[in-house]
Amino acid sequence: MRAPLLALAILLALAPGAAAQIPASPARYDVPPPGWERAPADVLQAVAARAEVRRARRGHELTYGRVYYESRARRRWQVSFFAPPERRGGRTRELSETVVDDRTGRVLESWTGYKAEWTMARGYPGAFGGVANALWVWLPLSALFVLPFARPPLRLLHLDLAVLLAFSVSYAFFNAAEIGISVPLVYPLLGYLLARMLGIAFSRARGRAPPPLRLTVPVGALGIAAVFILGCRTGLNVIGSNVIDVGYASVIGADRAGAGEGIYGRFPPDNARGDTYGPLLYYAYVPFEALLPWSGRWDDLPAAHAAAVAFDLLTAAALWLLGRRLRGPDLGALLAYAWATFPFTLLVANTNTNDGLVAVLVTAAMLALGRPALRGAVVAAAALTKFAPLVLAPLFATYGTPPRRALIVTTGSFALVAALALAPVAFGDGLGTFYDRTLGFQADRGSPFSVWGLYDLPGRTVALAAALVLAVVVAFVPRRRDPVSVAALGAAALIALQLALEHWFYLYVVWFLPLVLVALLSGRRIGSIDSAREEPGAVRMTTAISHGSTSEES
Repeated sequence: MRAPLLALAILLALAPGAAAQIPASPARYDVPPPGWERAPADVLQAVAARAEVRRARRGHELTYGRVYYESRARRRWQVSFFAPPERRGGRTRELSETVVDDRTGRVLESWTGYKAEWTMARGYPGAFGGVANALWVWLPLSALFVLPFARPPLRLLHLDLAVLLAFSVSYAFFNAAEIGISVPLVYPLLGYLLARMLGIAFSRARGRAPPPLRLTVPVGALGIAAVFILGCRTGLNVIGSNVIDVGYASVIGADRAGAGEGIYGRFPPDNARGDTYGPLLYYAYVPFEALLPWSGRWDDLPAAHAAAVAFDLLTAAALWLLGRRLRGPDLGALLAYAWATFPFTLLVANTNTNDGLVAVLVTAAMLALGRPALRGAVVAAAALTKFAPLVLAPLFATYGTPPRRALIVTTGSFALVAALALAPVAFGDGLGTFYDRTLGFQADRGSPFSVWGLYDLPGRTVALAAALVLAVVVAFVPRRRDPVSVAALGAAALIALQLALEHWFYLYVVWFLPLVLVALLSGRRIGSIDSAREEPGAVRMTTAISHGSTSEES
């Protein structure tokens, strides 16, 4: 029994197409490597006899195992068992992953099912966000987020803020590796926000104004606090953050794009599927990679840190500008403060992921709402980063007066930017390769981080179709709209899409957060924000918006 197992393991270890991010295998399985105690074949046989591994392999016609160096420095083995693809073009499934100490032979970790394939499902401390997960960081931020609104009587806005913070409960279960609890908890929250955003848009179309917003803290103090908190967050990024594969992929793509090389199908083995995003995402990282060049390996990646901090600060600044434009400096300070104190924005920044770029571009599209050509270009840029903002295109294309001219200009600028961004790809790697590596890969991607993947539920195609239909419907209904209702409808379109995603994660909250904050906090009556002084221009702007004006001036 041992001889065939040994021969098969050696053959598979030398075969091409091994999993890209798994450590190297030993050259021989029959003898211990120099300085090690155990032969890989002995480790493989011992792991194969474990009860949980036998259960994981049961029901599969053919399985095979491989042994890897999990850590040479700590002398630890990794043993993985796989099932080959069930159909041509399918994917190899990892059934179990076991870590064994070479000195003692003790099993240190043993994972089966989706936790074998997805290390992010194992609850490793600080795997996402580093120090942002510490209670001494997360809980004070949550308290600061609700502090300005913590005064009676209780209103619907208080429930809205509680729902936003309730993602923290799901995230806590995720960090405890309780995926069976964390995943289902997300969907009622997304569903509530979807209904709430649609409700705000239709209420504004009927001319209904929300009750006054009275704060417990002077708005001027909130602005100062926002600047201070953002500075502290930047410090936390420097001393207590990590870069996951998403940020690493962004830097790799920027390095290739900056050198004038093809991006798609050309990533290194330690991040072979990092070319799954739109080209403009990689272009956006080029300046950061040029200033802080990539070393060629997965090190501290200073370019990813710089980009994440920049996206975080730019989103806060854009919300401040947007608030000033909608009502005046008071609202601008409140929106920037809400962004700075919401703990999931710190999670994104401290994970050094590229999701912050989506938040920047979505907020920039709101800033450009009154200029059809500019907003079309910004929405195109957002759509060619992580593709989800594409659902905003119909809504933004139909806003403005006269409607036909706004539609033509917005659509034209969208198409022009998309063509310019995709031209290097079309003449380089080819649009077929681009599709296969991006949308094609994502469409066939299994994931336990949604109810669709965790429970293998049917109907995801129907949910996705419904989300796309909603994205088109909100472009025309309700007909009476203003910037606040556009923000609400845009948030609804993004949330509906997220409800249908095969792979959902907490970092995606920032895709719709700027629009949700604008929808919740911007539609208040004159005098609804307590401040020492009200700008006359701000009063006129609020009056126009509260009556549902559709003019671009408003």
